[in-house]
Amino acid sequence: MLLAATLGSTAASAAPGSDRPARSSCTARVPGAEHVIGACLADLTTTGTKLTGHTEPIDWLGLEAPGTVAPSAVKGVQLDGYFPDTSTSNTNHNWNHDSQFVIRLPEKWNGGLVVAGPPGLRRQYANDPMISDRALARGFAYAATDKGNTGSKIYQDGVRPGDAIAEWHERVAELTVAAEKVAARHYGRRPTTTYMAGASAGGYLVRWQLENNPGLFTGGVELHGLLLTPDSPNVLDTAPAALRAYPRYRDHVPGAYEEMLAAGYPKGSESTWEFHYQNLWDSLQRTMREEIDPGYDGPKEAGTPFCPANTIKGCDTDYVYADRPASVHRTVARLSLTGNVKRPLITLQGTLDALLPITRSGDVYTRMIDDSGRGRMHRYYRVTDGTHADGLYRGHEDLVRPMAPCFATAFDALSAWTTRGTPPPPSRTVPKPAAGTDVVNTCSL
Repeated sequence: MLLAATLGSTAASAAPGSDRPARSSCTARVPGAEHVIGACLADLTTTGTKLTGHTEPIDWLGLEAPGTVAPSAVKGVQLDGYFPDTSTSNTNHNWNHDSQFVIRLPEKWNGGLVVAGPPGLRRQYANDPMISDRALARGFAYAATDKGNTGSKIYQDGVRPGDAIAEWHERVAELTVAAEKVAARHYGRRPTTTYMAGASAGGYLVRWQLENNPGLFTGGVELHGLLLTPDSPNVLDTAPAALRAYPRYRDHVPGAYEEMLAAGYPKGSESTWEFHYQNLWDSLQRTMREEIDPGYDGPKEAGTPFCPANTIKGCDTDYVYADRPASVHRTVARLSLTGNVKRPLITLQGTLDALLPITRSGDVYTRMIDDSGRGRMHRYYRVTDGTHADGLYRGHEDLVRPMAPCFATAFDALSAWTTRGTPPPPSRTVPKPAAGTDVVNTCSL
């Protein structure tokens, strides 16, 4: 990796006992971190960090729509490092060490901090274009974690089923506390606002933190978060229905299309189903199921890819969460959301999301919040034609719209809500924009 080489001239640990390095320092002590390197950069945004090696493009591959306008350069300090951990799935910087993080401290600071966890099984730079760039352009400091384990074998981390996901919760809190202290020493005052932001698995973490660690955050914005609940629907019973029905739909078997719709996969998203089948549904199901319910396929790890229904024992295509033992449901309960958010939260999801169908995800979580009596602290925007990954916009320009600009608008609305008391627009289904609108870079809620 280029990062280690480019930081060589500026990377140095803070002097022992040094609690407040000067603003001009290119490094800083990160409380609790095992290793930290730092650099003063002319541009902390993705435009600059791609050139200097202070990001990893593979982390955010497929998450940005072509035509996205980059923000102006933001000068400041970047800190990269890791907290103590025993797992080694994150290969960034050739460290082979998990619990890696990045902290970015802009020279012109607005007093706020944004903390993010990556979507899916990606690493700490996954949110660089969508969240980091936008936060930095607005003057926020930014911190992101790899969640403590990455890649398709997260289930190898931990002792009990669910331990890898439970670690995600801990690593977000650990980084948030450390980043606030780093900002306080760097700028001479603590952040006045700390927001949590994320998409997919990162969106699940926003929800979980605002339910369980509200003292750390001012509020949060999340995009199509994973849904974990003790009962259906949840992420474990969404994909198997598609794995069973889609191959028959592709082969024009009568009734298969209706099964896809009944399982929540949105009408209008059909042209994206092959992509989801080949790249997302199967891998998501097998990885999450192995992490939570390893006994389903016996000694195998994460089952058999793309096994046809009713062909082998332990095939994830046949998985029925409701039929699994009580121990599995207890594992899910340990990781579950309740809807009892204790800080302002804005949720967005696209109506053409074919990975986590909106009627089985965002709609359900919104009902959970309302049932918890917390609806006044929540806004929910169903974005017409929005999808799960903005990279799908390439080749489907007439079908889907990117979600990143809506995410940016929602973040600004959250900031106004929590600092000036200006409530966001009421929850609603955001209509399709007028013809000619730049949907890649603009969004009105």
